Amino acid sequence: MNTRMRRAAFAFAATGLAVSLAACGSAKESDDGKKDDSKSSSSSKSKGDALKIGLLLPENQTARYEKFDKPLITAKVKELTNGKGTVIYNNAKQDASLQAQQVDTMITNKVDVLIVDAVDAKAIRSSVEKAVGDGIKVVAYDRLAEGPISAYTSFDNQSVGKAQGEALLKALGGDAKKGKIVMMNGSATDPNAADYKKGAHSVLDGKVNVGKEYDTKEWKPENANSNMEGAISALGKKNIVGVYSANDGMAGGIITALKAAGIKPLPPVTGQDAELAAVQRILTGEQYMSVYKSYPTEANTVAELAVAVGKGEDLGSLTPDKVDSGSKKAIPSKIIPVVSLTTDNIQDTVLKEKFYKLSEICTANYKDACDKAGLK
Repeated sequence: MNTRMRRAAFAFAATGLAVSLAACGSAKESDDGKKDDSKSSSSSKSKGDALKIGLLLPENQTARYEKFDKPLITAKVKELTNGKGTVIYNNAKQDASLQAQQVDTMITNKVDVLIVDAVDAKAIRSSVEKAVGDGIKVVAYDRLAEGPISAYTSFDNQSVGKAQGEALLKALGGDAKKGKIVMMNGSATDPNAADYKKGAHSVLDGKVNVGKEYDTKEWKPENANSNMEGAISALGKKNIVGVYSANDGMAGGIITALKAAGIKPLPPVTGQDAELAAVQRILTGEQYMSVYKSYPTEANTVAELAVAVGKGEDLGSLTPDKVDSGSKKAIPSKIIPVVSLTTDNIQDTVLKEKFYKLSEICTANYKDACDKAGLK
């Protein structure tokens, strides 16, 4: 097994984010050229507890959205509205056009607030403007959407990349420049992927030799698998010393390609999301690390923001941070820190926060690895 990071949870303080996208106005204009805010301002009136909140999540390739985000947000909205609030849910399955149609459906359903985790942060802008024009407030979740959003919450995305890069360097030790690493970044349409990449490069540049680098279409594991096969063919099996993978789903596809090529021992592979399969791979040494992000914290935060926005309440106490997008400055935000996850701190993170039960992780095939790691 590769060298492990010492037992500790590496939390990274939240920093301001700035996404450099095309700058453009966000408010609708009337025929005489004056901004018409009459519709959007109507949503600031108190709705009481009987709020109707739309929830649009981007894809179902990553296990987190259906397993954690949807049920956690729904439960928190119910709690905050004394059981009177409702959540209407749709998943875009990584299709930006479908997500635009889903926004239209939410408008037709006259939701009070729309929580959007955008498939494509730029493409969603016109839909956000349309919703706001119809008096619906929009809260961006996990990915910073373009347009006149009212609030935003996510993790410190550059720190995710930094955590992954630092872990990879730790695993490589003195071998960092003795071969090539492969960088498997996320989808080019996801602004978070650009932040992860930037954070990783800030740590890795000059300290490793990047043999191949990919922006992986739609974050799909099968695309990462195909890319990795190409990298192995181009670089040679003996020359790959490590793999930067931006998330766990892709890490699974990468590891499958490495094993199929007969590469032993497996080079250290990073990840993100603390998916169950990834936690088990970490225990057996197939994957070196993941990034644990407290989805309960993020989900509860976005529910609090959505309910507060729906009731017309002040967001000051909920949004200590400010974030700029290409179309709006100083968006009220809450940025949540992350943790580098290795075998050494599974007990203190995913088990302690009840992210998974011990029985979910330590099935028969992983009992010995769990015992060795001291999980209980």
